[in-house]
Amino acid sequence: MTNRAGYPCIALPCSASRLWLIPQICLGEIVTLATAQELPPAQIFWRGELVPVVDFGAGEQAGWRDPRTGSGLVAVILGQEGQSCRFWGLALRGAGLGVVTLAGAEPEDLPEALQDYACAAFRLHDTVYQIPDLAAVQRAIGEGILVSPEAAHGHQLEQ
Repeated sequence: MTNRAGYPCIALPCSASRLWLIPQICLGEIVTLATAQELPPAQIFWRGELVPVVDFGAGEQAGWRDPRTGSGLVAVILGQEGQSCRFWGLALRGAGLGVVTLAGAEPEDLPEALQDYACAAFRLHDTVYQIPDLAAVQRAIGEGILVSPEAAHGHQLEQ
């Protein structure tokens, strides 16, 4: 049986130049944080767990905090079992957040648009998307590469 409606994915704007597309099943939740801070926190408390937050847009013009609402968004991504964290957050910046259904459209492969922590890039309906390597991001979090050392080590699984 085929799915004629297509496969739902979530478009996550990580920065002014980075728009990720992930399967809906990988997203735990999009959390709205009321804050006066212009930058996202290094970690959030979500459903009883401390979750490290990755920010690919630091230093760019695409703001994290919406000045009209006084809030910012963090997408909570479900991690792989046995890694440094069960969940991790992604600071959302700029435009493009939404649901994209991959049905019937022919994407244009764009290997020259590939950015770090992405395994594919393509254009679909005049929008360039990156397919993130979620496992690589999760490993980098555990190694303290994409988050502050305190956030990375605060989420280590007990061996």
